Amino acid sequence: MSKGIKIVTIGGGSSYTPELVEGFIKRFDELPVRELWLVDIEAGKEKLEIVGAMAKRMVKAAGVDCEVHLTLDRREALKDADFVTTQLRVGLLDARILDERIPLSHGLIGQETNGAGGIFKALRTVPVILDIVEDMKELCPNAWLINFTNPAGMVTEAVLRYGKWDKVVGLCNIPVNAVFEEAEILEEKPKNLFFQFAGINHLHWHTVVDSKGNDRTDELIGKMYGQEEAKSIVANIKDNNLIFEQVENLHMVPCPYHNYYYYTDKMLAEELEDFKNNGTRAEKVKQIEQELFDLYKDPKLDYKPQQLAERGGARYSDAACEIINSIHNDKRTTMTVSTRNNGTITDLPSDTAVEVTCMITGKGPIPYTFGSFEPKQRGLLQLMKSMELLTIDAAVTGDYGTLLQAFTMNPLVTSGDVAKQVMDELLEAHKQYLPNFFN
Repeated sequence: MSKGIKIVTIGGGSSYTPELVEGFIKRFDELPVRELWLVDIEAGKEKLEIVGAMAKRMVKAAGVDCEVHLTLDRREALKDADFVTTQLRVGLLDARILDERIPLSHGLIGQETNGAGGIFKALRTVPVILDIVEDMKELCPNAWLINFTNPAGMVTEAVLRYGKWDKVVGLCNIPVNAVFEEAEILEEKPKNLFFQFAGINHLHWHTVVDSKGNDRTDELIGKMYGQEEAKSIVANIKDNNLIFEQVENLHMVPCPYHNYYYYTDKMLAEELEDFKNNGTRAEKVKQIEQELFDLYKDPKLDYKPQQLAERGGARYSDAACEIINSIHNDKRTTMTVSTRNNGTITDLPSDTAVEVTCMITGKGPIPYTFGSFEPKQRGLLQLMKSMELLTIDAAVTGDYGTLLQAFTMNPLVTSGDVAKQVMDELLEAHKQYLPNFFN
C-alpha cells in the first residue's frame, strides 16, 4: 500500500468542500489521503468550522483512515504537502456582488468571470495566489497546485508567468459537464467518445469523435442548436442564444460563455431585466450558500446534500480529485485543463496558458496536439488572450494604464469613456483588496 498523501485545500470553508471530501472518500483505495488540511482566513472562520465539522463526519461515516485538520494558519498547513488545491474568493461573495452590480448599473455585462467583473476578480486573486506559490516554494517544493479559483485560466497563467511554478493545473467544470451532458444527447457513454477542447478558459471550442472514429460534431450541433429551445448547460446562463446557422458553420461546439461575445445585446438585456427584478446572480448565490450552510450545521448530516448542485460549479471538486488521482497514480486519464500551451495551439504564444484536452500523467498534463484555428475562431481567441495578459500584468504591477488597456480591449466593456468610469468605480469599491493600485 502506498504511503499516505497530504492534501491542503485553501478556501476550505467553501460550500464546495463536501464534494471534494466525497471525491477523496470514494477514491481512498487508490488515493489514500491520510491528512486533509482545510485552510481559511479569519473572515471565513465560521464557515470553515461548520464545513470542517461536516467533513469530519463524512470521513467517520465512510470509515476511512483520514485526519481532517482545520486552520487559519496557511504556512502550518502547507508544510510537506503533496497537493494543494485552491478554491478561494478574495473579498467573499460581497466582492462578487460589486463586480456584477457596478457594471450593470452602467449598462454593461456584470458577470463573475467575464467583462469588467471578471477582470476585477483576477486583479484581487492573482496577488494572493502568487503569495501562496511563494509559500509553496519554501514549504512544499514538490507539491502540485490544483487551482479551481476563477478566473481559472488567468490564475494558471499568472502562476506560470509570474510565479515561475510549472506544477500547476487549472480546472473548470464547463468541459467536465459538457462531456457528460453531450454524451447523453448523442445517446452514448462518455467513455465511448473523445472530446477535443481547445481555447482558453471560458472561451474554448470542441469536437467529438466516437470510438469507431466517426466525427459526431455536426450531429451534436444539430441536436443542440437545430431546435427552438436550446438550453444552456451553465447555471448562470439562462438560455442558449446561439444561432444554429452560425454554430453549424463553426463545425465546433462553442463554450456556453460564447453567448456573451456572440450575442452581447441579448445577454445584457436578460441580465438587466434579471437585475431589476431579482438582483444580481451573486446575491442569489449568497442566499443558496446560506441555505447550504444551514444544512451543513445539522450534526446528523454526513454526506453531500443534493442542494449543492444548485450552487453552480457541479462536478468541479470531483474532477479535482480525479486530477490528483491521475497524477499520483500516473493513470493517464483524459481531461480538459488549463496548462502551458507548448505549441498545442499554434495561434497562441507557446508560453501562455491554454485550456485543452490533455492526458493527465505522473508528470502532469500532456496536451493532445490541436494545431491552428480558422479565422472565425482565431480572432476572438487572440484578442481575449491579449486581454488576459494585460489584466495579469496590471494585477502584478498595479499599473493604471495597463488596466485601462485591458478594459478597453475587452469586448464586453465597449466604450472607452464608460470603461474608465466603471474601472474607477470598481477600483474604489475594491480598494482594500488592491493595494498595488493605491501605493
